[in-house]
Amino acid sequence: MTGGWRAGALFAALAAGSGCNSDVPVSAVTEITPPGLRVTMTRVATHPFLARFNLKFTVTMPNGCSAASDLFPDTGGVSRRNVYRGTKDRLYVIGQFDARRFDPQTCLIELMEFRSLETGLLFVGAFDIDASGHWVFLPAGVRSERPFQPL
Repeated sequence: MTGGWRAGALFAALAAGSGCNSDVPVSAVTEITPPGLRVTMTRVATHPFLARFNLKFTVTMPNGCSAASDLFPDTGGVSRRNVYRGTKDRLYVIGQFDARRFDPQTCLIELMEFRSLETGLLFVGAFDIDASGHWVFLPAGVRSERPFQPL
C-alpha cells in the first residue's frame, strides 16, 4: 500500500513542478532594419504559478549605442509586445498598457502616450509566446499583426 502512495506523491510532485514558472530570464532577440539594430526583449517570471512577468526592452547598435528600459509588467497574459518602425528609423514597442519609442539619433528609449504615437507605423513583428510556449520574436511574415483591445 505504501508503494502506491509513493508513486502518487511522485506523480503529484512532477505534475506540480512542470507547471511552475522559472525565475531565470528568457530573452528573445531579433535584428531589425537599419542593419545592425539588435532588439532584445527579456522576460522574467515573478510568480511560480501565475502568468506574471517583468519585461525589459534593450536595443544595441553597431556604433556602440545601447539603451534599455523596463516595461510595464505582465500581470496576467499581456506579455506580447508589437514592434513597429516609424519615420527617421525610430522603433516603437507597444504593449496593452504601454508604448516605448527608441530613437537611434539620440540613443534613447522614451515612454510614449498612446495618443502621441506617429500614424502609419510599419508592423515589423511581435515578441510573444509561440505555439510551443516559448518566448520568441515572431516577424510580420510569420504572424500578422494582432492589435490590442481598447481599454
